[in-house]
Amino acid sequence: MDNLLIASGAFALFIVCPRMAGMTNLIAKYTHTNLVHVALIGTVASLPLIVAMVLIFRQWGLVAALGFCVLTDLGAALIMRGISLKAGLETLIIALFLILGVKVASWLSGLLP
Repeated sequence: MDNLLIASGAFALFIVCPRMAGMTNLIAKYTHTNLVHVALIGTVASLPLIVAMVLIFRQWGLVAALGFCVLTDLGAALIMRGISLKAGLETLIIALFLILGVKVASWLSGLLP
């Protein structure tokens, strides 16, 4: 049980990232909704997607998990496009930077001995 709590605490700290904060702010801004409410309800709604992503990663690896993440980002862009074309475009650009960042990080770490 202690290992589960330590691992879960580490995951909770890891999953918090500037990208999520930026996207939450963007979504709340364009929908004129409460930032905290968006974060809380979105977090609960994302739980099955997070579980699906880690199961996909375990079963098929990083590329498949990234593919799943790209699909969810495109889904977010499509949803946001209905609210604002600018918000949808910003969401799509952030998704593309995420993919590029993962590729560059893998390439750079591959250069290390």
